[in-house]
Amino acid sequence: MRQTSVALLYESLRQRLELTHVCGRLDTAIAVAEERIWPADLVGHLNLIHPQRLQILGAAELAWARRQSRDKIAHHLNEILAAHPPAIVVADGAEVPGLLHGLCENQGVALFTTPQPSAGVVDQLRQHLARRLAERISLHGVFMDVLGIGVFITGTSGVGKSELALELISRGHGLVADDVVEFARVTPTVLEGRCPELLQDFIEVRGLGIINIRTIFGETACRRKMRLRLVCHLERRLPGVDDPSRLPLQQEVQNILGVQVPRVILPVAAGRNLAVLLEAAVRSTILQLRGIDSTQEFIDRQSRALNDGDPPT
Repeated sequence: MRQTSVALLYESLRQRLELTHVCGRLDTAIAVAEERIWPADLVGHLNLIHPQRLQILGAAELAWARRQSRDKIAHHLNEILAAHPPAIVVADGAEVPGLLHGLCENQGVALFTTPQPSAGVVDQLRQHLARRLAERISLHGVFMDVLGIGVFITGTSGVGKSELALELISRGHGLVADDVVEFARVTPTVLEGRCPELLQDFIEVRGLGIINIRTIFGETACRRKMRLRLVCHLERRLPGVDDPSRLPLQQEVQNILGVQVPRVILPVAAGRNLAVLLEAAVRSTILQLRGIDSTQEFIDRQSRALNDGDPPT
């Protein structure tokens, strides 16, 4: 179960959201109990259907409440508080109703106020929880920023991943992580990669040992995080083993935390400039993201030539 607490949430966002703690306990857990629940679903405007959410009350909700009878509002609040929501935030700089204050104090539910707009508070809380409670996985490889694209370089031990990363860094690209990469699924289709704190800025190169990239190449040679857009797998060529298809008709993908990431295979052999090949793979990926598929364009050109009765030489 992925979880945090109201106290950690308060400490992280107190200044940014200008939060003031009015009453209630801060040790309540905020957790993702089921895989089908997205962390952003744990926050929302006042909602009787989802009382377990972190409830946000703004000017609109309070204006509606003032038009209702006290008994009706007390009934709805008791229903919500009976589900033990992590916290209730009164936004838009509104005054906390005495009824809400008393019920939160009796139930021990954390109550906060903020002068900021309720819609902005909901958005920031959702973004924060989406990252804090995201699904995570640690994978072996090197994560690079190549031409603004997050590239995860994989392969067996000793195949040359770190050497390729060093070559790319010398060509002006950036290092995110070497050896171990922590990926988090921050939205249903986005994977964000970071380096474990212990390994930040370091890379291990056989024959050289461990070197500090930031110290040698400068601040611009390192990145704090990147969105994963391409997996590049280095494969050592072995006698009797066929090379990867020279004209793949379908884009190969790799499933990471339920996200399908495009994948290319680069055969490793003496005399091959892997840095140039990887840069070309990244440029091709950028074109595909823009809707331009070079392989399909070539196939279409061949088909037109055959249909016109002028086969290519």
